[in-house]
Order: sequence, then C-alpha cells, then structure tokens
Amino acid sequence: MIGFELDPSGALTKSRRAHHQARISAIDAEHGPGVSPFLIDTFHRQHNYLRISLTERCNLRCFYCMPSEGIELSPPEHILSDDEVIRLATLFVKSGVTKIRLTGGEPTVRKGIVDIVAGRLQELRKYGLQSIGMTTNGIALHRKLPALVQNGLTHLNISLDTLDPFKFEIMTRRRGHDAVLRSIETALGSRKLESVKLNVVVVKGLNDHEVPDFVEMTKDKRLSVRFIEFMPFTGNKWDKAKMVPSSDLLDRIRERYPRVRKASDELNDTARSYIIPGHTGSFGFISSMSDHFCGSCNRLRLTADGQIKVCLFDAKEISLRDRMRAGASDDVLLATIGRAVTGKKEKHAGMEDIDVVTNRPMILIGGVHSPVPTRSIRRWPGIRVLGTVPAQYTRPTAVRCFGSSSTVATGNTASSTPRLTHLDESGRASMVNVAHKEPTRRYATATGRITIPRIAYELVTGGSSEGERDDPLPDAEAVAVRKAKAKGDVLTVAQLAGIMGCKRTADLIPLCHPLQLSYVAVTLHPEAGVARRAASDAPTRAGHGFPGGTRSDTGPCAGEQPPAREYRIVCRATVACEGRTGVEMEALTAVSVALLTVWDMLKAVAGREMAIGDIVVASKAGGASGDFVRPSGT
Repeated sequence: MIGFELDPSGALTKSRRAHHQARISAIDAEHGPGVSPFLIDTFHRQHNYLRISLTERCNLRCFYCMPSEGIELSPPEHILSDDEVIRLATLFVKSGVTKIRLTGGEPTVRKGIVDIVAGRLQELRKYGLQSIGMTTNGIALHRKLPALVQNGLTHLNISLDTLDPFKFEIMTRRRGHDAVLRSIETALGSRKLESVKLNVVVVKGLNDHEVPDFVEMTKDKRLSVRFIEFMPFTGNKWDKAKMVPSSDLLDRIRERYPRVRKASDELNDTARSYIIPGHTGSFGFISSMSDHFCGSCNRLRLTADGQIKVCLFDAKEISLRDRMRAGASDDVLLATIGRAVTGKKEKHAGMEDIDVVTNRPMILIGGVHSPVPTRSIRRWPGIRVLGTVPAQYTRPTAVRCFGSSSTVATGNTASSTPRLTHLDESGRASMVNVAHKEPTRRYATATGRITIPRIAYELVTGGSSEGERDDPLPDAEAVAVRKAKAKGDVLTVAQLAGIMGCKRTADLIPLCHPLQLSYVAVTLHPEAGVARRAASDAPTRAGHGFPGGTRSDTGPCAGEQPPAREYRIVCRATVACEGRTGVEMEALTAVSVALLTVWDMLKAVAGREMAIGDIVVASKAGGASGDFVRPSGT
C-alpha cells in the first residue's frame, strides 16, 4: 500500500508527490497498464496478446499452409514498413497488450528482423510489454537466433511436422530438415529463452505414427511439443478424415507412457499440457477443431499488409494500414481497432462450416485479396490429399495406376481416352516411352503388413522364451523355434532383402524402367494389438504404424468375448531418385520382398498362419501427375 504525506492544509508536499508518482509509474511498468476498453469484446474477453505477421514470404511450401497452385503476393508497397509496424505495436502495448509474437510467412526472411526486435520492440517494455515471441520454421534461424535472444526475444516456437528428412521434403516441398534440427538445438542451448516449443501439425496417415517419437524428445530436452489438429484454410484441401482428434492422440501416447498426467495450463493458453514423470519437457494439444478454446481467447492478429484480424477462422478484416496512410491519429486507429474487436464472435464455426472460400490461405493470414497488380510465388505441385470429391467432379470410368499418366503422350498433345499405358496400339505389351520427360526429383513411400501368430511374434521381439512361458512349447514347436532362430535376425535380414529387392525392381517387373536410385529406406516394426474387424463391425480403423484397430471407452458389452489379440509386422519403404518416371514400383517391391522374407524366416513356426496384406502406396511426390497422400484406412 502506498502512503501519502500531507502538509498542514491536507495537500501532498511537492517532493512526496513526485516520489509517489515515480512509484506508481514503476508499478505500472512492472505489471503493465490495464487493458483498454477498445481491446475488450462483447463477451468480456480481454485481448492482451498480439500476433504480428512481418511478411507473406516463406522459404517452405507446406501443403497445409500454401495452396498447391501458389499464392499471390502483395506488392511491396502494400506491406507495412518497419515504422508502421512499430507504430501499431506501440499503440497496442499502450492499450494493454503485454505479449507480442512475430509470425509470417516466415518472419526470419524479413530484412532487418533483428533490428525490429532489438532496436524497436525492446523499447516498448517501458509501456508494459512483457514478452517478445516468434514462430518460425527454423530453416534460417540458427544464424540469427543468438542476436535475437541477446536483444530481447524471450519465447520461441519452431514448426517441425516430421522427424523423417525425406517425408519433410514431401510435406514442405523443400529441403532443410537438418537446418531445423540445428535451430532446435541452438534454441535449447540458449539460457535466455524462457520457453522453446515445437509445433507439429498432425495429419492422419502421413505423420500421426510419429507422435510417440516426438513425445520421446521431451525425455531429456527442455522442450514443449504441441500437437496441432489439421485445420481448414483456403487451398489446403482440408478433409475431416485427415484430422486426428487430440483425444485419440492422447490415447495412443498413454499406450506407450501409462504414467502420463495432466499439467497445469497457463492462463489463456491454447494448448492442453501433459507431462510424463521423469521427462524434462512436456507435450500438449492445440485442438482448435475437436475442442476449441474460444471462450478464453485473448489473441488479435495484424497481417503483413496491415489488416487487423480478430479470429484465425473469420474472413472479416479491417485495414489499419489504409487509415494510417490516410493520416489517421492514434485515437482514430484505436477506435478502428475497437470496432474490429467488438465484432468478434463468441466462437468460430464448426470444423465443417469454416469459411475456406473468402478467408485467406494460412500463409497470408490474413488480408483482403484486392484486385491490384500482384506477384506470384512460383507454382509448386501440391500434396494431393484424397478422401473427398468435389461436387462437380465426375469419377473416371477407368482406374489409373500411380506410376504413369493414364493419357497417351504424342509430342505436345495427349489423348484423353483412358487406357493401359503398358500396351501399344495393337494391344501388345510395351514399355512406356519417357524420353520426352525432364528428370525431376521423385519420392514414394509404400507400406504393408504380415500377420503372425504369437509364437512368431515372441521369436521376433525377444519376448517370452521357452523357459519363461506359462504354457511350455510342445517338442515339435520347440524344434521349429530353434530352426527359425538358426536363420538369424528376422527383421535385419528382411530389411536387407527389401533394399536389395528394391534395387532389382526392373529385373523382376518386366516393363519397369531401370532407375538410378538415390535413397532407399526400409523399416519393419512388430506390433501387438486388437485384431481388426470388418468395416461393418468397427467405427474406426487403426492408423498406420500404431497398434490396435477398433477401441471402446466402455469395454466389451455383457456376454461379448474380449477382442482377440493380433500380432503383425508392419513394413514401410521410402525410395527417392532423380529421374523421368516415378519410384512407386520400387517402394512396393521393397515392401513385398521384405514381407516375403519375413514369411520365409518364420515359416518353420508359422507357415500356415501368416498372411501378407495391405501393401499400398502411402504417398508419392514429384512428376506430372502431382503429389499424393493416401488417407489411412483405405
């Protein structure tokens, strides 16, 4: 409590008045000013967090952020200058904003980013600014991070959706996985950063099987991993079937880490956080689709071209740039901000009703598309997510194989009549002519599985030995086990066989082109889970790379038998080359040969009970037919 010294007339002495005013100023500087009424909406939410997009440019082309056809960049003169950014940031901070986060595009590609943080935003701390954060893809961060941290950056979020460098190129359409990992290590080594978070957008059938691997990163790293639900934006071909609800991910994590428990969340935090006893870091979920957090939202967004956006999923925006350049005073700008905040809705629309027509793509969140001369980011083939078919689309009457176009190229023209590409005009087998194609970078991933009995699973995983089993093996089976063991490590032999088979694809498949492969990776993972039921019996199906098929929160009904256990080995092969045709066949051959080798290695103990199945192309990238990602469960 502040005391006041009065003179005999009851008034404060001049010296004491100055002293108390100084103390009040110090307290205001420490706790920040109260939030201006202009930043309080009709639902009494106080907005003290401002996200500032510094640029529309990015050095990646993530499919969920950048439409496959590219985007139209605003002319340079439409982008806020450094002075305009700082003027608006100052206005917001003086009105009660205590946290600023710099975003993009990719903020590190903006020229003078260090000066914006060090020389300009730092000065706003005297008005109550408490933290300066940044969200980045990390590609060019490690060189600039020390200077940014030294000059005031306090919080850092790095986006990384996969731990596989080749899948990284598929998802981002660019290289740079090593650079992102280097940036993460640089950030974790900085003692001045108050928090380092890793943002992971989870897409079913693409990277959802990597979730436990990301959680494992928190074991010995001061890192908070946040799993973000795949969200709909203009041009990203969002499909509800590709979204994995956070509750499902938590169930999967608990299978590996049963001791996981809820952590306390910060005020207005978008993520629901969890910790695992013994782990240095934490993980959480940003469930914008399945469990929104609109009721505690305290965020406002300022786009690179000067629009204020009160909700990520609301297309409505108001230009502060135009009013500034027309000579508006701070009071007029604050009143304009107030009108925008007043129009904020109680919550955003449901996931299937979000406006993806008039709202911008994520990379441009968010501004108005005005009919002015613009420059275009180079078109880049997008990852084509299957699962929904536009109303105006008519299904073809013929099925097209992924490896080659279903049209017949003749010079610069093509016939639109569907036909098998490996047959000539007379119907005889013929190799496709690819001489007219330009070599491009090609990738493909295939997956498959082999179901095996329990005895084979224990043999592969090193589980219960003969002496440890509750039900000792009969003599004949014990002999078979010893015979199978004599062949060697099942998974290692199968992995090598898959790689060798991949490289001999053209020798095995008569009309395949011989390709100079630049990369082959084959992995095999034993899994034990609930046996998968027919589609008519089960509402859901297990995602790639996870144990289990259907699940129930209440357990089996009365009188129902517990679900049978299923043991299987899942194989995944990724192949890359620089060539004129795709590598889907090579990936499929690798999986097929690897699984056949497993069958051969285990036939002594399980020859009659094993079954190979579900061998499919999971994804491909490169080539004229575009990129492709198979939805899980199809």
